[in-house]
Amino acid sequence: MTKIAMLSTGEEVLHGDIVDTNAAWLSEYLFEQGLALTKRSTVGDQLSTLIEELVMLSFNNDIVIVNGGLGPTSDDMSAEAIAAAAEVELELHEPWVTHMETFFASRGKVMPESNIKQAMLPVGSELIDNPIGTACGFKVKLNDCDLYFTPGVPREFKQMIQNEVCPRMKASVQKLEPLRFSRFYTFGSTESQLSDILAKFDLPPGYSIGYRSALPFIEVKLMGPTDNVEVRVKLVQMLYQLIADFVVSIDEKMMAHIGHLLVEKGLTVSLAEESTYGYLSYWANSDKQAQSKIGSAWVLGSDSPCLIKDNDPMAAALALAAASKERCQSDISVVTGEMDGKTFSIAIATEQGEWGQVLSFNRQYSDEDARVVIATIAMDMLRRVLSATNVFANYAAVTRSKELFIPASMLTE
Repeated sequence: MTKIAMLSTGEEVLHGDIVDTNAAWLSEYLFEQGLALTKRSTVGDQLSTLIEELVMLSFNNDIVIVNGGLGPTSDDMSAEAIAAAAEVELELHEPWVTHMETFFASRGKVMPESNIKQAMLPVGSELIDNPIGTACGFKVKLNDCDLYFTPGVPREFKQMIQNEVCPRMKASVQKLEPLRFSRFYTFGSTESQLSDILAKFDLPPGYSIGYRSALPFIEVKLMGPTDNVEVRVKLVQMLYQLIADFVVSIDEKMMAHIGHLLVEKGLTVSLAEESTYGYLSYWANSDKQAQSKIGSAWVLGSDSPCLIKDNDPMAAALALAAASKERCQSDISVVTGEMDGKTFSIAIATEQGEWGQVLSFNRQYSDEDARVVIATIAMDMLRRVLSATNVFANYAAVTRSKELFIPASMLTE
């Protein structure tokens, strides 16, 4: 088995000033290519520590991907560290100097002198192109291990991995076992509940199930060979039947799925928010297809003149949904009503009728997480309306105290 490690560098990564999204992305990407990581490590900007880690990783792995430390500043030490570890000098790579000068000239600027550092590469290294940045990558052999050095900027890093590094890695590995993922995005259950349901399901050899929990969703991943499409389709259908009550989308994120449904049905939506404070509008507009169907979005404060007051929170939310639909001339209106302690209301108005419910959190959430959960319930109600399924679902995180559906025939009487 080929042992592949990743080394992330930088004080900002080590101390949590930034989230290491490159590591998460690389782990998933390589796994799908049949090149699973066996180790991930992080070090700061101390030269001695970086040298020590590079040497140790080169002894214990076949391939190491080093991310970060290729910039022009004094704390960018990756090239210096690997040169010291390999006991070679750094030398100026003139073609890369020309590349950087052209890069800056195309933007109407003169290259700063400090960028020369990015063209100083270990003697004997192989340059790896970076067509969209000033930090070239390079490959070094140390202790019979291939070390690939890559920039920390995510866009540059991902392009370099996909176009340059991964093809080289595949050429050096004797046996590849690429896997395909089918993803079920679920909401409303717990990871243990899903695990209990799916534990009794017997998978064919070569297939496995994994879980990833990130509020508000739990992602269930079916992993298996890429070649037998018929078997995969059957497995996806069988797994879906077991957890259908909680699945909000398959192989695409929830908002993308809702966007597809809205476009497919040619329906427009207006939004009115109190308890979600604009998060629902932000999320809905993050998907291009959903965005094309969002006609209007209101964020209402407690003293807003547009707010319809009522002693009954669900009645107030329903009234606001009807008013929003009428004023905005949309096909559907979605409302997240006022928050009172742990209790909130959600309502949807459509041509077929109106749905409303009052829910209370079963646990204490931060304000930010509460908005995310409320917005997800609202979008799940919309998804269920568009899919013609039961609108009032049961969610582990909340308890429903009231629900109401008013058919359109009753609204027009």
